[in-house]
Amino acid sequence: MNFKIKKLKKEYFEIAQKHIDFLTKPQGSLGKIETVAKRLFAIFQGNMPEKLNKRVYVFAGDHGIAKIGVSAFPQDVTRQMVYNFLRGGAAINVFSAHNDVDVRVVDTGVDYDFEENLELIDMKVGRGTKNIVVEPAMSLKDCEKCINNGRKLAEISKKDGINLLASGDMGIGNTTPSSVLFSKYLGLDAKDVVGKGTGISDEKILFKLDTVKKTLDRIKDIKDPLEILANAGGFEIAHIAGLAIGSAEQGIPYVVDGFISTAGALAAINICPEIGEYLFFAHISAEANYKKILNSMGYFALLDLDLRLGEGTGAVLAMNLIEAGLKMYNNMATFEGAGVSDTIDK
Repeated sequence: MNFKIKKLKKEYFEIAQKHIDFLTKPQGSLGKIETVAKRLFAIFQGNMPEKLNKRVYVFAGDHGIAKIGVSAFPQDVTRQMVYNFLRGGAAINVFSAHNDVDVRVVDTGVDYDFEENLELIDMKVGRGTKNIVVEPAMSLKDCEKCINNGRKLAEISKKDGINLLASGDMGIGNTTPSSVLFSKYLGLDAKDVVGKGTGISDEKILFKLDTVKKTLDRIKDIKDPLEILANAGGFEIAHIAGLAIGSAEQGIPYVVDGFISTAGALAAINICPEIGEYLFFAHISAEANYKKILNSMGYFALLDLDLRLGEGTGAVLAMNLIEAGLKMYNNMATFEGAGVSDTIDK
């Protein structure tokens, strides 16, 4: 697969740093908000927008692994939650309305045929993935289709005037393939990336851990990052990876939600390393050892709220902080403009 990603120029970071250092505050006193602002300036190639037009895509898909009992909820909850998203009753709807974020719901592979008159984006690749313990989740061709679907959504968003994107997920059982991806891509021990998911018992966690280990053993000789995703991922996870790549292609900053979305982003980074500069990680997920995962990837998160819901909820909350970085850069007075001294007499 061929991607065209513009590497962020060092000069834009330097210009942004110089401007931020002349704002009416002690240098560095706004911490990571300043880091966010510099990245935004570089992504937008020195042309900061006046506002951020925000959108989150919630990708829904079912998993063959759910049928063997790795989740506390039955697989049909995926379908039920899609309807909840469309009715506006889920946490992602509430948080998005609060932060003025446009919500789009995408069927990537739910094991159900939805009515045609719904406000649902139909990108169904199949009716759920296969059982990753014994066979690939999807074919390489289907995985490429998922990636390209995500890229297409980024292109559509650009045409719609969107300049800040995020992804969310819905798929019963999807923490299991995500754990496999974290372990495989990062070389982490399986026990360090397996958590409670939807709230399973300690006994089920042991079963889930065994499931992850068996899957890792099956794919132990696979090296190609796209093939790893096809073998151990999910339709929604592969779409998340595609949207991350597509956002970078379109020059749009991309906010990564929690555990599942990070697995998709990690897959995207391995497939196309150049996208890494375009990513903002929203929050420290309460799932498994997420902080260790993020540290292994070399990123920091904007929030730490013990969230582990998914749906993109953490991402849309973090969008508010990213927008604060934009407004700080655009609207805050400089020392010279405000007539404030930038030195302290000693």
